[in-house]
Amino acid sequence: MTFTYSICHPQREELEYKNEPLMRHQVLEIAKNYPWQSQMKIVEALPPEKLCYNPSLDFTCTDNKKSFCLTANYDKDKNIEFSLWYNRPKKVKILFGLLGEKEKMSVDDVWSVSFNKSMEYLEHFVNGNYKLIESLYTK
Repeated sequence: MTFTYSICHPQREELEYKNEPLMRHQVLEIAKNYPWQSQMKIVEALPPEKLCYNPSLDFTCTDNKKSFCLTANYDKDKNIEFSLWYNRPKKVKILFGLLGEKEKMSVDDVWSVSFNKSMEYLEHFVNGNYKLIESLYTK
């Protein structure tokens, strides 16, 4: 499996797209080494009207188009925590199930996740352990 990713910068309206294919270990290295702390300092320094995004990395599997996004936030004590966004196909009922089911891409999110737990779930994503990621959203 290979991956591409995009970056949301606090002070830029445009997303930065990185389309060169990445291997699993590269995805993990990028997320672990991303300057989360300095990006959050930019968030703090910007006036609210100038803030475009919280720092985020969104990784997409080129094989199946599933994606996993990490977005940094501060908790009440000013510690960095993450919201995780998982975009995947889900079966949805058409007209309350009268017309059957259809697959459509759907985003699930969970908030207040530590850095270490976020890296664990990202590792599950890049290794294709989607059931483990989905369990995070069904707890």
